[in-house]
Amino acid sequence: MIQIAIILGSTRPGRNGEAVARWVHEVAARRGDAQFELVDLKDVPLPHLDEVMPASTGQYHQPHTSAWSSKIAPFDAYIFVTPEYNHGPSGVLKNAIDYLYKEWNNKAAGFVGYGANGGTRAVEQLRLIMGGLHVADVSAQVSLSLTSDFEHYSTFRPRPYQEASLHVMLDQVIAWGSALKALRQVPTQIA
Repeated sequence: MIQIAIILGSTRPGRNGEAVARWVHEVAARRGDAQFELVDLKDVPLPHLDEVMPASTGQYHQPHTSAWSSKIAPFDAYIFVTPEYNHGPSGVLKNAIDYLYKEWNNKAAGFVGYGANGGTRAVEQLRLIMGGLHVADVSAQVSLSLTSDFEHYSTFRPRPYQEASLHVMLDQVIAWGSALKALRQVPTQIA
């Protein structure tokens, strides 16, 4: 079975993402076709990028970078739970992604966005970033609106069809994550 990280991309106090990420994990964990782990960036002490060498070299000098690498590398795929701040993903999520390179390569990613417009613009930016990291992002995504999937903009109450949307995205992430596993076993250097 493939291993999939559900990465919670907000560390903001009172964040809506915690309830969203827990929902994604609960729904995903009921499936029997992959193993899922919730990775909360609040628990990952990464300062602003402080490595001297580019991540593509794999030369990490900071202990927190090595720990982050060890955490992310074993996964076959990722689901990014992202807020939309100022038409983009959170700075903490972008920072965490930028710390690594080869750990992301030839894997799959799906997205669960939330915000006034369902986090769609944050997801679009993440798709561009994933392309630069050689990550196959799937087309299905979950877009959660603060006005209709949250009560009073804060209590998460996803509309009934959102779970079906989540399963479509999970199906695609699992299929691509499984298919790309064979590619990762071929020794190549992508830079």
